[in-house]
Amino acid sequence: MVRKRGLIKTMSKQKAVPKDTIPVRRGEELDVAALDAYIREHLDLPDGGSIEVEQFGAGHSNLTYLIRAGDWEAVVRRPPLGPVAPRAHNMEREFTLLKRLHPLFPLAPRPYLYCGNSSVIGSPFFVMERRHGIILDREFPPHVEYTPALGREISATMVSTLEQLHEVPYEEANLRAISQPEGFMRRQVQGWVERYERAKTEEIREAERLQKWLIDMLPASQAPAVIHYDYKLNNVMFSRSHPSEMTGVFDWEMATVGDPMADVGAALSYWFERDDPPELLRGLGHPPLTVQPGFMTRDEFLEAYAARSGRDMSGISYYLTFAYFKLAVICQQIYYRWKKGQTNDERFARFDDTVRALIAHAWRQTERMQL
Repeated sequence: MVRKRGLIKTMSKQKAVPKDTIPVRRGEELDVAALDAYIREHLDLPDGGSIEVEQFGAGHSNLTYLIRAGDWEAVVRRPPLGPVAPRAHNMEREFTLLKRLHPLFPLAPRPYLYCGNSSVIGSPFFVMERRHGIILDREFPPHVEYTPALGREISATMVSTLEQLHEVPYEEANLRAISQPEGFMRRQVQGWVERYERAKTEEIREAERLQKWLIDMLPASQAPAVIHYDYKLNNVMFSRSHPSEMTGVFDWEMATVGDPMADVGAALSYWFERDDPPELLRGLGHPPLTVQPGFMTRDEFLEAYAARSGRDMSGISYYLTFAYFKLAVICQQIYYRWKKGQTNDERFARFDDTVRALIAHAWRQTERMQL
């Protein structure tokens, strides 16, 4: 026997929900005493012993920790260790964006505190609220019984939430002050090309041709909107008891005001299908959940978004191609950090294979567009 639509197993069959935190990884420890003192100076925490710290094991960029004092919980977010790309991992900007966006888009976590003093834990950081729920990545947690209907509902939630974000009045949120929507796509293409060149560790045949194509074929942008720019299943949280209801959207470091088609393209670049190239799916480890029966295809995602938003989707192929290149650059930056010994995370050791697969896949998109 199961709950309505067969989504949640009965208590007799239910398995424990796995923890979403791990012990802090070696080399990524925080100065707990200094952090505890700073937070208690600025926030009202329960009296008692020092805060407890665990680490969220997912994510490939900024480091995120769970801190706990009695029943009080919060999340600490800081840049990765070692040198980082210029203007990347700007904690103050992400904190400011969340502070302005949260009242108008409550799925964005409420930020509590920003610290620009690197002497506390070795870098700037901010503290934000802790949300509870499940993160969907490679598999469903044991207590969720998957059905194709659930996949369809999750897909619809992903589409509707993205469209709702794009409807947020960014002027009212005062986000223009930390954004520059004019010329957004040109700066994006040029900026990601430059990032790739700085982080390059080998010559990839299609990369130079792809970069030239992206510059030459740049489309006219649509009216600006608030965009997340890293919107994917494992950057959102769903309810434990109703797994198609979203409870949070995370990782806002790349969010800005810009062309909403760039956001749709970025979301689609993570929305893999069963028939996508095997080397691409293998490069990501296990295929993501979107390959499961019931999840929308990319075309269905686009159709649903277009129906909700009324936006012109005719130029989306360019944005998807750019998104694959952008994803390749992100993986290349991570691989560069691993190769230079700036991170000990062995998940990144084969990211060079993923970079090659993504660039080849992006170039194939341009060839199809020219047919």
